[in-house]
Amino acid sequence: MDAQQSGTDEIRQYLALLRRWLWLIVLGTVLAGASAFVASRLSSPIYEATTTLLISEGQKPSGPDYSAILLSERLAKTYAQMLQGQPILSAVEARLGVSLEDANVTVEPVRDTQLIRLKVQHPDPALAAAIANALPEAFVQQNEQAQAARFQSSLESLSGEMQRVQSEIDAAQLELDAARNRPDASGDGQIARLEALLAQYRTTYAGLLQSYEEVRIAQARATDSLTVFEPAGVPRSPALPRTRANTLLAAVVGAMLAVGAAFLIEYLDDTIKQPDELERAVGLPTFASILRIPDAANGQDPVMATDPDSAVAEAYRMLRTNLEFSTLGMGPTAVTLLVTSAEPQDGKTTTLANLGLALAQGGKRVLLVDTDLRRPALHQQFHLPNEQGLTSLLLDPQADPSTVIQATGVDRLRVLAAGPLPSNPAEVLDLPQTIHVLGRLRSLADYVILDSPPVLSVADASILAQKVDGVVFIVEAGRTRTDMLRRAVAALRAVNAHLLGAVLNNVTAGPGNSYYHYYYYGRRDGSQGRRRRQGPARQAGRQAARGQAAAGRSVHTTLARLNERLARLNRQKSRAFWTLMLLASLALLLFAVAALYEALDEGFLSPAGAASGYGAEAPLTPAA
Repeated sequence: MDAQQSGTDEIRQYLALLRRWLWLIVLGTVLAGASAFVASRLSSPIYEATTTLLISEGQKPSGPDYSAILLSERLAKTYAQMLQGQPILSAVEARLGVSLEDANVTVEPVRDTQLIRLKVQHPDPALAAAIANALPEAFVQQNEQAQAARFQSSLESLSGEMQRVQSEIDAAQLELDAARNRPDASGDGQIARLEALLAQYRTTYAGLLQSYEEVRIAQARATDSLTVFEPAGVPRSPALPRTRANTLLAAVVGAMLAVGAAFLIEYLDDTIKQPDELERAVGLPTFASILRIPDAANGQDPVMATDPDSAVAEAYRMLRTNLEFSTLGMGPTAVTLLVTSAEPQDGKTTTLANLGLALAQGGKRVLLVDTDLRRPALHQQFHLPNEQGLTSLLLDPQADPSTVIQATGVDRLRVLAAGPLPSNPAEVLDLPQTIHVLGRLRSLADYVILDSPPVLSVADASILAQKVDGVVFIVEAGRTRTDMLRRAVAALRAVNAHLLGAVLNNVTAGPGNSYYHYYYYGRRDGSQGRRRRQGPARQAGRQAARGQAAAGRSVHTTLARLNERLARLNRQKSRAFWTLMLLASLALLLFAVAALYEALDEGFLSPAGAASGYGAEAPLTPAA
């Protein structure tokens, strides 16, 4: 069961990654496809003419056999290489009177056959067809000359011998005719001798003539023949570029590269972006994920005061609820908490101020203490002075804390500023009277929340973590690195700090945060958009009214309502995502079908303008 759950979680992580980087995948697909489309459109059209040749081996004296067929297939491969040779190309250039620099000649034998398919690509369709037809003719002519040279010497020798014997026959015939014309009878013996000699010459000539014919027959039988099975015609449409196929292929490659880039970025990016990543890294539960505040007009004012109906305010209320549950049973006195982070600018002070407002609106007495004696900023959140504060109490532990604690204008929420800054903050915070001062502050509120410097920057947070009941760790999404988070948490655990949980701050709105998107752009009262800033008096009245209403609100009812809306929005998000994926798949399928149809139409069903038909056989033998 655990293995199955782990596999399901991993699949969900991959789907979430693809959903998060969907814009990059779509952008890569569109850019690659558009680039290929434009490049194909701007390319010069190339026409392809195809000629199919048949190679048959010459007949052997022993008759055809299976080995002869295999030899013919090898001969086809040999001819395929010879047809692309420079001698043949030069002969075609001389015959046509054109240059073949722009022509691309491809010759390949058809597998398991004696066929050769010759393809010529050229910007001029007529010239492509002319070259495709001229190449076999030039090859036949050169091959005929090569084959004839094999028997030329034998035929010339026999022909010379036959001419010599014929001369002897002619001389003997003349002498015989002269002997027969003489009147004396003494020529009878000479006539018989001449007749016998002439018969001998004629027998010799007949033998030479038979040998000559046998050589010619052997030459004809041994000569291979080249048959133009399908001559090339003028192509009507260009073979290249294949715009649809190129666009589809480039789009697929672009999508694959974009997916690879997304996985690479995620692999190299070790920042914390999701609550489950935070829990896996340091084992801390996430109390809340705070959406990034998009409106910069509020400056440093807490969003709980300026925009209480926003998604960010709802997230702080969820933080308040989870924090109250985690601090149950910590004792009868006030709960002292420390809010810190690993690095500066992680939103500690902003989170602390809004958390204090949320707790105060929930009916709790809250005291916010600025223990950052290096760069105090808590008083700026509430526009308060910093002349007196924590350092004033540390210098005079017997002083009344109420004289330096300042009101904020919100019921049950007060602030203790940092006060005058010392030259040795860490030593001041480590004084024995610090515990005494914190003990006196416990009696003044239900929650005493301390704002401290970052853990990895100075030792102040580690010193204060030993003196409080719990620590809330602030993590900025997309900025806090995993190794720094682990180092900071390890530093706090080394001093036996009680880590309650973490807050993921500045979460970017996206498909994984549609809940916040709904609460931010769609209000609970049905209105749309951000509220405008209100005057101080009206803000104070509305805050007081909301605080009283929140005091009586049922926590369980609020959580049930939020969970119901979250489930509904998750279903809407899932339907929208899978609808988008289905549309994208249909688009890719249409591109694939169009490219397949184009490939079949141009490459298999009707080769680029080739004229079908059988050509006459061109035997590779000299004329008799």
